[in-house]
Amino acid sequence: MTSLDQHRELNSSDARIADIQNQIDSTGVEYIYYQVVTLTGRTVAKVVPARHLRRNLVKGVQFHRTAMVDLHTDRTGQLLGGGVDAAEFTAIPDLDTFAVLPWDTTVARFFCTTYEPDHIPDIGGEYLATDTRSTLIRAHSQFKADTGLELKSGCEPEMSWLGASMDVKVRPGGSAAYQTANLELMRPIYQKVMTYAHALGFDMIEGDYEDPGQLELNWQFDRCTATADRLITYRQICHQVAKEHGVIASFMPKPVTGSMGNGCHHNVSLWNGDENVLEEPGRRELHLSKIGQHALGGMLDHAPGSIAIMASTVNSYKRFWDGGQFAPTAVNWGMDNKTCTVRLSAVGRLEYKIPDASVNPYLSHTVLLAAIKHGIDNATDPGDPQIGSSYGDDTYETLPLTLGDAVQAFNDNTVIRGSLAPELADQYSALKFDEWARACGAVTDFDRDMYLEFL
Repeated sequence: MTSLDQHRELNSSDARIADIQNQIDSTGVEYIYYQVVTLTGRTVAKVVPARHLRRNLVKGVQFHRTAMVDLHTDRTGQLLGGGVDAAEFTAIPDLDTFAVLPWDTTVARFFCTTYEPDHIPDIGGEYLATDTRSTLIRAHSQFKADTGLELKSGCEPEMSWLGASMDVKVRPGGSAAYQTANLELMRPIYQKVMTYAHALGFDMIEGDYEDPGQLELNWQFDRCTATADRLITYRQICHQVAKEHGVIASFMPKPVTGSMGNGCHHNVSLWNGDENVLEEPGRRELHLSKIGQHALGGMLDHAPGSIAIMASTVNSYKRFWDGGQFAPTAVNWGMDNKTCTVRLSAVGRLEYKIPDASVNPYLSHTVLLAAIKHGIDNATDPGDPQIGSSYGDDTYETLPLTLGDAVQAFNDNTVIRGSLAPELADQYSALKFDEWARACGAVTDFDRDMYLEFL
């Protein structure tokens, strides 16, 4: 029996089906989105009338294979991900992801797991290699089987809200951060975002205003697979709220020079049941257990090879060049040090500061699992913590500072690249190299300002 067969069998008999049908009936759901997450962390979907629920639970829906790379064509016009004649893939809904959309209760959604279609010889019914969501689910399951540990994470999704009604005044040398007046300006936004998030199962815990137009709203940490699903859902919520208020919700990593970039720091911990193994019993000060030190060592060792995933766009690297904005550039760690790649921010919690708002959280957590396991397996020493600011300190290895260099580092790192199926790694590398090449070939305002009248 193939993986696809097993999923179909589950979806034909599971007791949760009756609960889902009851929700549909009681809330008046008429349509269901069957959603798939692409390599870039976007969702694509098909909409099906809700009356076909039981049929689609088993049959699923079909997508063209190139949907996984957002139907992207490279600079030569070639469609990435298999071309126009590539076979479709089969997407089967995951029962535990059913949710009614709070902004329109006639619509619900599932996340789907994707498979090779039945008719393809040898691989029919197997997991689709380029499905990043199922890649993380299976990687975390294997990590738990190998180590007995579970990776839990919480993310800090900074983002920009843009529009005439979002403008704030900042005095010279001053900051917009934490100002109550600015939170009040954003009150209709954060209230609606939190309301929708709560309705979709988030445990919202806090939020703040950080820079002009920049808002960060946080929810409770959880196992990494749940956190990834929530981040993808959070983006959908924010775009919906922006549409309702006539503004733009942007997850662009660096919208403005001289202002804070939009990070998405990953706060991670390792758990054995109810025990956080990064802590040592009886110690209250900032300190890492031995296994925590080795996990940190792996994270640092593979940070350069991971950065193409953590900072996934050409624009991402503007965060690192605009100095003094709390984005890391050195491969180091520190005790409550915001200038480092990894910050021991609380007892038993490592804050990984490279990921930005563009990140695909399924990929970021998959490669973090690989880096952490490699560190544990090899007892990797993270070195001494950085004392004081990292900026201007050339003691440590520097992170790749362009997407082109980052893609090369990804391709050269056998642990990080090897944590992904070869087809997924190849397609991600091709997609990101094409993005870098397009940027290198684009004539920009910078070029015109620097050279048009001065050469």
